[in-house]
Amino acid sequence: MFSKILIANRGEIAVRIIRACRELGIQTVAVYSEADKDALHTELADEAICIGPAKAADSYLNVQQILSAAIVTKAEAIHPGFGFLSENSRFAAMCEECNIVFIGPKSQTIDDMGNKINARRLMIEAGVPVIPGSDGALSTVEEALTIANDIGYPVMLKAAAGGGGKGIRKVLSKEELPQHFASAQQEAKAAFGNDEMYIEKIIYPARHIEVQILGDHFGHVIHLGERDCSLQRNNQKVLEEAPSVAIDHTKRQAIGDAAVRAAKAVDYRNAGTIEFLMDESGDFYFMEMNTRIQVEHPITEMVTGIDLVQKQLEIASGEPLNIQQSEINISGHAIECRINAENPAFNFAPSPGKITNLFLPGGGMGLRVDSAMYSGYTIPPFYDSMIAKVIVHAETRFEALMKMQRALGEFVTDGVTTNVEFQLDLISDPKVIAGDYTTAFLQEEFLPNWTPEN
Repeated sequence: MFSKILIANRGEIAVRIIRACRELGIQTVAVYSEADKDALHTELADEAICIGPAKAADSYLNVQQILSAAIVTKAEAIHPGFGFLSENSRFAAMCEECNIVFIGPKSQTIDDMGNKINARRLMIEAGVPVIPGSDGALSTVEEALTIANDIGYPVMLKAAAGGGGKGIRKVLSKEELPQHFASAQQEAKAAFGNDEMYIEKIIYPARHIEVQILGDHFGHVIHLGERDCSLQRNNQKVLEEAPSVAIDHTKRQAIGDAAVRAAKAVDYRNAGTIEFLMDESGDFYFMEMNTRIQVEHPITEMVTGIDLVQKQLEIASGEPLNIQQSEINISGHAIECRINAENPAFNFAPSPGKITNLFLPGGGMGLRVDSAMYSGYTIPPFYDSMIAKVIVHAETRFEALMKMQRALGEFVTDGVTTNVEFQLDLISDPKVIAGDYTTAFLQEEFLPNWTPEN
């Protein structure tokens, strides 16, 4: 096992990794921008190094500065968390060249799965069902129009190097396609430096089902069940639960087996997620692979009792995965709500500022809050607005829903506006309580009828 690692991230995920390391007796190095000099992760780590100004491009995305910090502190490995450099194959390759372990898959795997067009091809070869669409990159609008006509509208335009909801456009008719093609290309170029696009048939409304996998360096791959991430706004996840109420035992086994095939096809090592869309008839299709730890990993930890971050560290250090598929037991139900510093009443505008008073929900079994907040902390305006995750676990789904309602009712962050009340209203909606929702529900049914409190 490593004696020291560097964490190339910030916020709650950096704190989460530090805590996992401490429980394994591993020393940690935090990196931080000038805007994060008072952040919690800098206080909890054994060492902390400033790597640049507030702008992410000059700090948390600065490969040279991060690698220099690792070399100077003699860190043996780097954990990228999620976001920032976590799915950057160049960064992973540079770690390998510097004899620093990248806690994640091989750089080649990130490359293979990071390009969604290439990922589709690999999944087809592995016998994993994929959504009907283009076989390769689209060169022109005319080519896109031809394929869309063949598979039928509506279709989804997607960036080949996409992620995080960027470079995606829903197209309902051939008249809309040229405009959406141009805007999606422009957005993809700005976000990823790559304007390659592809097209898929829209599976909508659908269930967004993702499967957590673990793979070691010896070809052993297992899955840890699924998470339902169908409650989304603008292609961004809002609330997740595990297991999915839309999946029965037979379907769970089939989708889990498909996820394992997908991982083995690219010699996957470490923790990852295979994302699927499931249509109204129950057929599921590969959407993408996330080659990193996910924001919503805690709900899988809750229902399996397996610490995914510790498993990441063990696998990266070369230890074999000491769990068999038959040993994975899904127990109870878990739900996660993402708490953001944003104002839902004003189109979810970011709401940075100083927290003058903080009370995080607690008490009782099956409740966890992952956060890097503290009273007096100033939330900087430069990064993602997520400031906490509330995670609950109970024997039944209804009990988990009630526990989440109780927890959100206790959450206090004076000084900044958050989406806590929005999440409380969402978790209390009759359709959510009944489990009767799809990817269309939040945007098309809930939000048009939601009235924020004054």
